[in-house]
Amino acid sequence: MYGEEPSAPAVYAAAAFRAAGARDVLELGAGHGRDALYFAREGFTVQATDFSATDLEQLRRSALAQNTAGQVTTAVHDVREALPLADGSVDAVFAHTLLCMALSTDEIRTLVGEIRRVLRPGGTFVYTVRHTGDAHYGAGTAHGDDIFEHGGFAVHFFPRDLVDTLADGWNLNEVHAFEEGDLPRRLWRVTQTLQR
Repeated sequence: MYGEEPSAPAVYAAAAFRAAGARDVLELGAGHGRDALYFAREGFTVQATDFSATDLEQLRRSALAQNTAGQVTTAVHDVREALPLADGSVDAVFAHTLLCMALSTDEIRTLVGEIRRVLRPGGTFVYTVRHTGDAHYGAGTAHGDDIFEHGGFAVHFFPRDLVDTLADGWNLNEVHAFEEGDLPRRLWRVTQTLQR
């Protein structure tokens, strides 16, 4: 759907992770793996999770073809459940548009708590979300909690105060506005780090 080139946020995240001294990356909602494979090509060890076993099988085949299979592990995972990782076990976490899926605010807060749990002290979390300035916000079928379904796809649009709430107890390094796709979709790329 998105091609094989990494997303712009993944390119940014790889540089941010490298600058922070990260060696291993957890990607949530990795899909068919364009970003996970990019992180692996950039020298990171990658744990890729997704709800779809089919997408992760494609990711594994691509990793074999790109000679990065030794650096990539995959796990089918529903982000509404606890992350299958030990406390303080990863240096960095990346999630491109995962948090703005049809998750409730409470589910998102719980997920960010899980991300905080698995990150090492000083670890970096980069995520992207569509926000309330997006053209689809308020359009289509309203499901409450800033979730709107348009074209059969439900999105949780983030108000700025939700970003700030999710950064409580973290260092909020940057909230960068950008656009992506044909509409275009309007997103924030958020970088936050765990306090040491």
